[in-house]
Amino acid sequence: MRRNNDIALPGAPPKERHDWETIKNLLPYLWQWKWRVSLALTFLIAAKVANVGVPLVFKNLIDTLSIPKEQAFLLIPVGLLAAYGLLRFSNSLFTELREIIFARVTQRAVRTIALQVFEHLHALSLRFHLERQTGGLTRDIERGTRSISSLISYSLYSILPTLVEITLVMAILIHRYEIAFTFITFGTLSAYVIFTISVTNWRTALRREVNELDSAANTRAVDSLINYETVKYFNNERWERDRYDAQLVKWESAQIKSQVSLSYLNIGQAIIIAIGVTLMMWRAARGVVTGAMTVGDIVLVNAFLIQLYAPLNFLGVLYREIRQALTDIERMFGLLRENREIQDSPDARALKPGPCSIRFDHVGFSYEPRRQILHDVSFEIPAGKSLAMVGHSGSGKSTLARLLYRFYDMQQGAIRVNGTDLRLFAQTSLRAAIGIVPQDTVLFNDSILYNIQYGRPTATPEEVIEAARAAHLDTFIETLPDKYETKVGERGMKLSGGEKQRVAIARALLKNPPILIFDEATSALDSKTEQAIQAELDLVAIGRTTLIIAHRLSTVMNADQILVLDAGRIIERGGHRELLENGGAYAQMWALQLQEQGEEPVTA
Repeated sequence: MRRNNDIALPGAPPKERHDWETIKNLLPYLWQWKWRVSLALTFLIAAKVANVGVPLVFKNLIDTLSIPKEQAFLLIPVGLLAAYGLLRFSNSLFTELREIIFARVTQRAVRTIALQVFEHLHALSLRFHLERQTGGLTRDIERGTRSISSLISYSLYSILPTLVEITLVMAILIHRYEIAFTFITFGTLSAYVIFTISVTNWRTALRREVNELDSAANTRAVDSLINYETVKYFNNERWERDRYDAQLVKWESAQIKSQVSLSYLNIGQAIIIAIGVTLMMWRAARGVVTGAMTVGDIVLVNAFLIQLYAPLNFLGVLYREIRQALTDIERMFGLLRENREIQDSPDARALKPGPCSIRFDHVGFSYEPRRQILHDVSFEIPAGKSLAMVGHSGSGKSTLARLLYRFYDMQQGAIRVNGTDLRLFAQTSLRAAIGIVPQDTVLFNDSILYNIQYGRPTATPEEVIEAARAAHLDTFIETLPDKYETKVGERGMKLSGGEKQRVAIARALLKNPPILIFDEATSALDSKTEQAIQAELDLVAIGRTTLIIAHRLSTVMNADQILVLDAGRIIERGGHRELLENGGAYAQMWALQLQEQGEEPVTA
């Protein structure tokens, strides 16, 4: 079986186990339903009392019927037979009632924790999500939620009932029979538990290796499938297959070792149980021969042995599964312990609706200490005005949008919205005021309608259609067989780059925010479509505070102010005509782009 791993992923627990802490973290989710838990435990005990009562009644039946045949018709124990049937039924009834009562507790705990982890992951910083391994992370969440149900099931439905039954059987043996029976039973149980725990702990390293290789193989497969087009571009299907198989070979070898060690464990457990059963039956048979015990007593002891050792035979499996479930749950709780890099201040306020001004005030920022991205960046966008940021790739333009969205916090300076440091605003209200058309548009694997409506989920279909029309997307949609219900595929792969970008534009228009960010918003469009959409964007931007991040200078000519960013520093600022007249970096970029456009017909 494939299990969890201990590779270093975000949210992974340390290799030192914290089982009791994990249980303590889980208990509050269960104790919210304390009356159901109490009632379920009551049914559990009742079921075990009935189960232990069955061999007692059966013993009396055997003893009563162990008489000469000519007297049997006078002594049919109707009451014992009725009690026997009633106890059998009661055991099943109380067991099912326990499961009915506890089902809501288990599933609600799973739902609550899964939702809490999901919300927490969305609250973590962009840095966390850029560094994560998607395949391993999703596997952690899947295992964790599944393991909650498994842990509760194993504990409440297997371990706890077995302990209750062992306690009741030991009490009966002590009360009714010689102490040797108790010693043999207790000794066998102790030897079994000690052997199982010792060998299982030894097997942990083998299982950990299996789990590490399992997640590594899963991550590699997911990464390859996500990059399906790239694989096809370079005809590397065989290469990807071999890389995946290389991981599977390692996993197969580790899995075989783990399985063989499991067989050794099962053999040892079987030997211990066989010795215990033989000793018990020897004592019982000796008691019958000496007259100290009846035939019913030997039947009773045998029935107790079957009832005890049948669940005990699975105790090793349950112990392993519970330990693994605790590991999986601990790993998922580790995600909840992952620190939120960007958090609202305790007195965070909501950004009031209406026009917004933006000011970058001596902003310095780096993703890591050894590489500074922005150096002392200062500029202002008055409410309702537009500012364009241009520069070569890697100059830090898109970082400005990430800081404005507060995906990261700057290390120096401040960004102010309406004169207030944006770190004083609640993140939800700040982001609600910003609409963006990103450079790399990623869509949900759903319909075009859903992806546009995502900008404002409460929008009507008519408003969605109007936004699509404004983004010059409606003509294309009408050519599709399913129109707005057309599925776009994983990450929007069924659409071209230009079509995805127009969906992003429609989505931003539908949101209708006071602040707009166009991050290379028309980079994937042809010249004709770009001119048409640029005209629409210019109209949409009227009255809104707009930050235009562009590489193509033809898209920023009408901006109220243009800044040139180079290696994280602003080296020029002014209007389009002014910057051309200055003959600096902007003028050189403009001339170069005109030259490239002029060469396009030749190179086509």
